[in-house]
Amino acid sequence: MDIDRRHLIGASAGVAAGALATPAHAQRAAPLTSALGRDATHFGVKPNSPEDQTGVLQRAIDGAARAQAPLALPPGNYRCGPLKLPNGTQLVGVRGATRLTFNGGPSLFDIQGAASIGLTGLTLDGGGVPLPRRRGLVHCLAGSDTRIADCEITGSGGSGIWFENVSGEIRNTIITHTRTTAIVSFDARGLLVAQNTISDASDNGIEILRTAIGDDGTLVIDNRIEDIKAGPGGSGQYGNAINAFRAGNVIVRGNRIRNCDYSGVRGNSASNIQITGNSISDVREVALYSEFSFEGAIIANNTVDVAATGVSVCNFNEGGRLAVVQGNIIRNMLPKRPIGTAPDDDAGVGIYIEADSTVLGNVIENAPSIGIVAGWGKYLRDVSLTGNVIRNAFIGIGVSVADGAGTALVDGNLISGAPRGAVVGLDHAKPVTSDLTANGAPRFAQVALGTNTVR
Repeated sequence: MDIDRRHLIGASAGVAAGALATPAHAQRAAPLTSALGRDATHFGVKPNSPEDQTGVLQRAIDGAARAQAPLALPPGNYRCGPLKLPNGTQLVGVRGATRLTFNGGPSLFDIQGAASIGLTGLTLDGGGVPLPRRRGLVHCLAGSDTRIADCEITGSGGSGIWFENVSGEIRNTIITHTRTTAIVSFDARGLLVAQNTISDASDNGIEILRTAIGDDGTLVIDNRIEDIKAGPGGSGQYGNAINAFRAGNVIVRGNRIRNCDYSGVRGNSASNIQITGNSISDVREVALYSEFSFEGAIIANNTVDVAATGVSVCNFNEGGRLAVVQGNIIRNMLPKRPIGTAPDDDAGVGIYIEADSTVLGNVIENAPSIGIVAGWGKYLRDVSLTGNVIRNAFIGIGVSVADGAGTALVDGNLISGAPRGAVVGLDHAKPVTSDLTANGAPRFAQVALGTNTVR
């Protein structure tokens, strides 16, 4: 059938005219909330009422979930206590205008073994009401496909979000002023934490944890995390923007992290962790950490500006090994760590490395102790340091020459402005040799010293 351009235009015009001719009352017949699902006010929910709305909100949630329909909460403030979210609950608010104010209980939202939960466009105000230990304002156990998006969570008296055995995502959500950690996940089953803003948390920003060492695979991507305090003290358990513990195959990428009492990203016994493309500034301990019993870490293409140590890949004594540290810019290291850390822990160091690893193509500037440290006493094995640029470090590269130390290759590095020496042998933290790049310097069989440029 031939349809020429004039017929097509004419048909389109007819459709448009028909649409414009629709009576005004028909256009008004469907309220905005009908597009979102059931209107909560039809269940008796009253926005901005001084009365507690817990009972009517629970009936509205249950009714909408039974009907497999979203429940729309119009703009306003809703005072309420704990609410249980059954299978299929979808709560939709107006971002910045729909607020649920918590007036007490173990959690505001309690989700137990439910699937397909969605929270969108809600402000959840915990009011600083204390929560029991190991609870979040949003508390989800054994949840499948739980999604939190475009929400705000503030003033939680515990964690902001607490997940255990949950799959799903937390996206584009603002979490502020939490008494403990903003987001906690135990034993995730496929979790995405992306594009959130987290500030003013008193334990950690994000914790990705497992009850035993194993695969986790959580993606922590493109979040902004600032002002994280080590409220309970400790020696590094708290005060971290992102903490992965026992969780394997976690990817931490593209996050902006600023002002933390301890680390920017801390992987503890977290094998195959990838820490890439993050921007870290103003952290008081190690900016990027892979420690204890892990195998496999990639720490690449990050920027670190102001930290006690830029990168630390350590604890070969606990089995920590196998890493690539590549393409990072690390500068302005601090001369000491926070109170509470071990007194002999290094500070003022750009990169620290121990076993079965390569450190290549990094740029380090202003390290008051050492640009790169390879090994701690006998804990050094098969480390390659190549193609790095080190400027303004007291010692450019320090390599363990203690009894039992393994092999380190030091080749093709450019070292400028290292008054104590470009490459120096160490016994633990103590320099014990002159500059190994100088004529007549001692030689050590385990230090393969290639051609380095010294200025």
